[in-house]
Amino acid sequence: MRISRKQVIGIAAGVGALVLAGALFAQATAIKRTIVATQDVSVPGREGVVASVEIAAGGVVGWHTHPGDELSYVMDGEGELLIAGKPPQKVKAGDGFVIPAGTVHSARNPGSTPIKLVGVYVVEKGKPLASPAPAPAQ
Repeated sequence: MRISRKQVIGIAAGVGALVLAGALFAQATAIKRTIVATQDVSVPGREGVVASVEIAAGGVVGWHTHPGDELSYVMDGEGELLIAGKPPQKVKAGDGFVIPAGTVHSARNPGSTPIKLVGVYVVEKGKPLASPAPAPAQ
């Protein structure tokens, strides 16, 4: 049986979609965002979103971006903030950080207890709070 080039491309696309879906599932299970409040802000077309964020013990949040700025405060635990093009930044309870809109970033929790944060996002209305991004080149 001979497989056409079109069939090979279709199979490759299907495998790629399965890999991406698996990565998104893994990302979704490592981080849990619970929206606490959403409200319009003074910038037209933007809204403020306040969320309780938890990164599972041993979890790695997939690379992603936000359609606006993220301002976070670490309530409990410690881990690493990963920003494309920069060395890992250790964060712990009491630390805060700001990630500008569109910045490709991730986080990891190598510890045995969850990391708990308060995340405040000032984002474009109508867009997803977070969108997957390709891992940066090392």
